[in-house]
Amino acid sequence: MSPSLSSGPAAPLIQLDQAHVIRGQVRVLHGLSLAIAQGQHTALLGPNGCGKSSFIKLITRELYPLARGDGLPAVQVLGQSRWQVDRLRSQLGIVSGDLEDALADQHGLDALAAVVSGFFASHVIPGHKQVSDDMRDQALAALAQVGAQALAERPYAQLSAGQRRRVLIARALVNKPQALLLDEPSSGLDVVARQHLLDALSQLARQGITLLLVTHHIEEVIPEIERVLLMRDGRILADGPRQTVLQDGPLSAAFDAPLHIHQHDGQLQVRVLPLSA
Repeated sequence: MSPSLSSGPAAPLIQLDQAHVIRGQVRVLHGLSLAIAQGQHTALLGPNGCGKSSFIKLITRELYPLARGDGLPAVQVLGQSRWQVDRLRSQLGIVSGDLEDALADQHGLDALAAVVSGFFASHVIPGHKQVSDDMRDQALAALAQVGAQALAERPYAQLSAGQRRRVLIARALVNKPQALLLDEPSSGLDVVARQHLLDALSQLARQGITLLLVTHHIEEVIPEIERVLLMRDGRILADGPRQTVLQDGPLSAAFDAPLHIHQHDGQLQVRVLPLSA
């Protein structure tokens, strides 16, 4: 079922209402309540282990919240609480390390085929499915959109980490999703590849593609991201405009260390201050 089309206000991209998640015997998300509007570029920022990846898995239906006693949904995406997983993942283009590893394990998969697989919400192109010329053209256009068209015929497993990340973004774009969910997208990239990736994300944001960036690197919160959520221990510690949240006090509390943040040539820079004697 597709999201309802109406003349009224657009449903939030993501809405959580007292969402609790348990993995194994550990509660990893504690009663999260928030709404992210369509078109609102947002960063979810926090230290390793704070619950960021669990948040993404909750949205993409890899994890499920505890049932609420009142029967109301704890999680809604684009106004719906029930989704077919493949349909949901076409509406929310996902870029994650898990997906990168799964595609790299597919023997003989070139970059173009990796992008085409996005049409089927699968790690491979199902044998019983036909790949049309239009799909190939859209996949090539998506690669061109992220500056990776020259990689089309290269084996995906042999690409550098930065090249793979661009192919993953192209894969997410072929379905013209409502938003991109980027889970630690610069993990494993060198400084040059990371900057190229961030430049590509800025360009996509300016084209009107909603970004939800999940990261523990404060420097990756690109200027186009206007809202920042700070997480710690499975809870939202701060939520507001970037100029309010990206300050020494909130960041030091989230990362449990004295931090100082400043801008240089438009780029965020962070310094860990020495501990007081």
